[in-house]
Amino acid sequence: MRSGEFATLARLARQFNSAPAFLRVGIGDDAAVLEPPPGKQVVWTVDDQVEGTHFERGWLASEDIGWRALMAAASDVAAMGASPWCALSAWTLSGDVEDEDVDALTRGTQRAARALNAPVVGGNLTRGPTLSLTTTVLGTCERAIKRDGARAGDGIYVAGTLGIAGAGLLALERGAVESQDPNLDHVIAGWKRPSALVEDGLRMAPVAHAAIDVSDGFAQDLGHILNASKVGAVVEESTLVEHAHATGLVVATTALRVDPIELVLHGGEDYALVVVSPEPIMGFWRAGTIVEGSGLVVRGPNGEERPVTSRGFDHFR
Repeated sequence: MRSGEFATLARLARQFNSAPAFLRVGIGDDAAVLEPPPGKQVVWTVDDQVEGTHFERGWLASEDIGWRALMAAASDVAAMGASPWCALSAWTLSGDVEDEDVDALTRGTQRAARALNAPVVGGNLTRGPTLSLTTTVLGTCERAIKRDGARAGDGIYVAGTLGIAGAGLLALERGAVESQDPNLDHVIAGWKRPSALVEDGLRMAPVAHAAIDVSDGFAQDLGHILNASKVGAVVEESTLVEHAHATGLVVATTALRVDPIELVLHGGEDYALVVVSPEPIMGFWRAGTIVEGSGLVVRGPNGEERPVTSRGFDHFR
């Protein structure tokens, strides 16, 4: 059983109750009123998590769904070198979502908000045919890092893992559950509970020429930087293989009988940060180099190069 709209809104207001210093008007009015930090740019993003497109409830607890919704949006802010500041959550609840599910969605969202130090200050609630969580995250920074600044000779650096979430999603699609196969537990957990790499984003901001987060696949998202910057890139296969071994991806993909490098290149939802920089960045590993020209190639151990075609996630394909 689920309560009516206004009772549910009242419950959400109680659970999301917070009064940070910058909040002038919060949950309960027509809109939130915020006072930006002096001298800061405000970075603003919005992200959707839609049942049947981004997740299936048979694979995730409601708390996981709430966590993912906020972290996925916050990752875009981290990729611009900003700190999450606050969030708005607009939820569409299908008829089979009960009060207990709403409470769990709230817990997951609230725990993510606390981890990010970005309180939920407002939102919207409606009923619809499918469960959907739309999350707006505002962040602040001194200089926003965009996609169009990559230059030939820059290094391509990565914080976080590549391919782990893609392997976890594949395992769930094939009917795996955690602890059914210990070799798959960490990749399933990686897909269920991603984290926005805010500290890494702040660390790269002073030196980065361009950056993006990996939501749709490393090759595809790096391709956005290449297209915006009008440059090409060479990625070292040996480095990708080393990464796949170090993160346990090879063990998981052996169990799944898939190529780990395919998942490193094309698996999405890891929310790793890909940064183009003229110098190394603490906590990041180097994947390749920006070059003149266009397109992405992977260079093999004997110097042979093969072009990579983007085929990560596309909402309309």
